[in-house]
Amino acid sequence: MQRRSALVASLAIVLLAACSSAPKKNKELAYHAESFNPDSPFEMSFEQAPAAVCDAGRRALLSQGYVIEEIKPDWVKARKFFQPNSSVHVQINFTLSCLTEGEGAEVFANAREVRDELKSTSSNAGVSVAGIGSVNLPLGTSGASLVKVGEETITDSEFYGRFFALMQTFIR
Repeated sequence: MQRRSALVASLAIVLLAACSSAPKKNKELAYHAESFNPDSPFEMSFEQAPAAVCDAGRRALLSQGYVIEEIKPDWVKARKFFQPNSSVHVQINFTLSCLTEGEGAEVFANAREVRDELKSTSSNAGVSVAGIGSVNLPLGTSGASLVKVGEETITDSEFYGRFFALMQTFIR
């Protein structure tokens, strides 16, 4: 019984030490820069009902080449693809939420940029020969695949300003 208690106590000390260790100082945490500023580029108020405003948002996205992925009366999800050069593929995932605000609507827009790059790979074969050792031989085949290198929320207020301005032209 004493042995079991000692084991439990030792385990508790190890766990407490692990929990209390200081975080790495060179690790930047993205949420530290999060300001929760009330002057957000992601929102705009409209006098029309949420369904009419979301419809205008859908029309604005369609007019710019976005593919509508999913739509509800108060929500739109769209995507657009770009290829700035032969080895880079970029997509923008756009989400629009339209909420009732008094007699009108409050619209929240959020766009994420996903970046993929073409990475080449080659294949090697390892052969082990008794007395000599192992030898790696290239197979002569190589390939390329898209590898995700980043994903980030677009925070540029001018980007959202241009979208909201275009959206207003579609309000009926």
